[in-house]
Amino acid sequence: MADPPTRIAPTRLPQLGDDQVGPPELVAAIRARRGGPLLELDRLLLHSPAFATGWGEFMGRVRNALSLPPLWRELAMCGVAALTGADYEMHHHAPLLLKAGGSAAQLAALHRLGQDTGAVRDPAFDPAAQAVLALTLEMTRTVRVSDATFAAARAVLGSDQAMFELVGVIASYNMVARILVALQLEPE
Repeated sequence: MADPPTRIAPTRLPQLGDDQVGPPELVAAIRARRGGPLLELDRLLLHSPAFATGWGEFMGRVRNALSLPPLWRELAMCGVAALTGADYEMHHHAPLLLKAGGSAAQLAALHRLGQDTGAVRDPAFDPAAQAVLALTLEMTRTVRVSDATFAAARAVLGSDQAMFELVGVIASYNMVARILVALQLEPE
């Protein structure tokens, strides 16, 4: 089954067309997971079937199998996107943040975060969201996390599992952002 014609944005590596993607069972699995056509990201990932397979399995679990509340997960994902300039990531996760209970004011503050890290303390974010974003900021910008930032996030999350999952989400989406930005993939 061929995907409907889509705009193929120029990226540093060519996005594979329907006649180039494969193996067929992997492409079918990606389409099934997406519930429709391949995304532009998929057309890049399929340059390496092994990478595309691992990506789908791992990122699918990060997005759908964690006990971390969706609001914190999406807040961290959008925070990483804003801090790294991964517009593709923000484009896809901003609606999910709103669906998870985030607000338009929070989304506006997140858009400012890349240029003004003080946006972490924007009044649109309650102290819990500020703690999640402070952890996101430190992990993304400096990698090392201060004891105070770690303790504040841990107090908000309330369990070691949730804390580990938040750290894992931030780390995972930093990987995503670095691929998107390095390959210059922009929103579809």
